[in-house]
Amino acid sequence: METRREFIKKSSLFAGIAYLPFLSETKLNSKFGGVQIGLITYSFRDMPDQSAAATLSYIKEAGISAVELMGGPAESYAGAPKSTVDMRTFFGLNRRKREKADLNAEEENKLKEMTSQMDAFNKEMRAWRNMVDFSKFEAFKKMYKKAGVSIYAFKPSAFEIQNTDEDIIYGLKAAKALGANHVTLEHPSNDAQTLRLGKLAEKFGINVAYHGHLQQHVGLWDTALGQSSANKLNLDIGHYVAAGHDPLAVLAKHAPNIASMHLKDRQNKTNGAENLEWGKGNTPIADILKFISQSKTKFPVSIELEYKIPEGSSSVKEVKRCMEYCKNILT
Repeated sequence: METRREFIKKSSLFAGIAYLPFLSETKLNSKFGGVQIGLITYSFRDMPDQSAAATLSYIKEAGISAVELMGGPAESYAGAPKSTVDMRTFFGLNRRKREKADLNAEEENKLKEMTSQMDAFNKEMRAWRNMVDFSKFEAFKKMYKKAGVSIYAFKPSAFEIQNTDEDIIYGLKAAKALGANHVTLEHPSNDAQTLRLGKLAEKFGINVAYHGHLQQHVGLWDTALGQSSANKLNLDIGHYVAAGHDPLAVLAKHAPNIASMHLKDRQNKTNGAENLEWGKGNTPIADILKFISQSKTKFPVSIELEYKIPEGSSSVKEVKRCMEYCKNILT
């Protein structure tokens, strides 16, 4: 029979072995050369499960330690009503419309129908926002932080021209509860709206960063920056190249006012402006990352996966591939 001492010795040994996986688990770290490589969770829009826990699992598998968070995962976690709209299709049709691509009659009708559904859903969301418990967002932050993931930006659908001040204040408060230092949205091309957003954001000590697509040019943000110290850039450098402009020039002018940047590899305007696998387009990713690394102002860079996912791969694998691409440049 075992002596008591032998039993304790064996028990301690097995307990140590059982604990080894927790000790050896790799800590997430996607900061290289002083540049925080993150992602916008929009990159996982094709994944079937968009819940908070599933989104976190995608982020961890991709090896990313900081994110720009779309509204969906956090708001669903906090108890928001669920939309029945296929957001992947809706985003795609909206993008094509915005970039003046021709939609056929069926697509036009589909977009019109989905827009109507989104309007109805937004009314439900407004009612929910008026009674939301912000401690849910704090709990979300803790769950992600425990997993090694920080949230630097939040992108709910609360900052558009049609949104009320109450909607906007909800979005700012939720962002603060999540630990973000800025919120993001498409530049509204409306001076009254950028003034309204900037002044409201000042009251909550958070920034509003404006995203751009093919309407981007070096002076796009000048009015907003002059209106409020809370107005910043959420520069998309791939779209900037596709619009036909020099990305290093906009970085040189606006670096101190960039809250975060979306990174992708697009062809320039002359070559067709397509989104391609990284290294195959015209976006000078290496020069851009080195500029950020060497500059005094270092802002997070969000991988935004928009190229066609190769057969046999997944958005998670491709985000990881993009992250490794950045790492190889910066280390």
